[in-house]
Amino acid sequence: MTKPMATREAFGEALLALGAEREDFVVLGADLGKAMFTSAFQRKYPHRHINFGIAEQNLMTAAAGLATVREPVVAYTYAVFAAMRACEQLRTMICYPNLNVKVIASHGGLHVGGDGVTHQGTEDIGIVRSFPNMTVVQPADAQTTHLALRAILDHPGPAYLRLTRNPVPPVYDANCPFELGKGIWVKEDGDDVTLVATGVMVAKALAAAEKLAALGIKARVLDIHTIKPIDKEAILLAAKETGAIVTAEDHNIIGGLGSAVAEVLVEESPVPMVRIGLRDVFGESGDPEQLFAAYGLSTDHIVQAAQGVVAKKA
Repeated sequence: MTKPMATREAFGEALLALGAEREDFVVLGADLGKAMFTSAFQRKYPHRHINFGIAEQNLMTAAAGLATVREPVVAYTYAVFAAMRACEQLRTMICYPNLNVKVIASHGGLHVGGDGVTHQGTEDIGIVRSFPNMTVVQPADAQTTHLALRAILDHPGPAYLRLTRNPVPPVYDANCPFELGKGIWVKEDGDDVTLVATGVMVAKALAAAEKLAALGIKARVLDIHTIKPIDKEAILLAAKETGAIVTAEDHNIIGGLGSAVAEVLVEESPVPMVRIGLRDVFGESGDPEQLFAAYGLSTDHIVQAAQGVVAKKA
């Protein structure tokens, strides 16, 4: 994976490839075959794909029922519809009985861009992370999307995989290590600050680390692709060895990665910390990079936050 690719497109590729490898899973959609690149799977395996139309509550209810007789079940739609329109069904019918349903949610975050606030899932992680039994995963690029889909299909119980609408740059090669619940040290050297990122913000954190190096600040970069269960060991190691943390996510700072990391640190190893993300506001329509700059999610904002937490260490 050497070119930028939307992780929703990578999901479609991975789904088709896994369909040839294993016959156990079935796929349920909400009239988004073209948008989420599942049309190829549907054409090749029509007996393993059901389109429910624009009826996400029915989609989740049926996924729950189907999972009681055949599993795993893959149910795909947009993040705002999975986490909000079908919130009760996801909580009570899937998570409560701990059913083996994998919810694939595209259009996470401001990165959605021009589709605007109705389609920008900026609160979804905070919602689904609060459900018992739920595993929450957000890959950084196309390569880790392939690995993440395989991992959640092998993992029993409910899972939520968050994807991007627009292309994201490649971060990893084919040798990328990927294990649910274990963060990836994308950049291991540096003892001044750790940049803890997820999803599209991993690439921005790497760019920020380069800028910080030019300013004499050595930053590590930790990709927390599994937000629940979170990698406490890696976060506590970062706190111990660098003494300062900046989290970066394309999500509301309430309930997402920043909240999850803060929960670990405040209970076990408090250090100076700043959360980069939407500051409890709704987004607007526009070019994703312009939106990131306007709402404080740019590479330069990560750099400024890192400088601030490093200064607090003194």
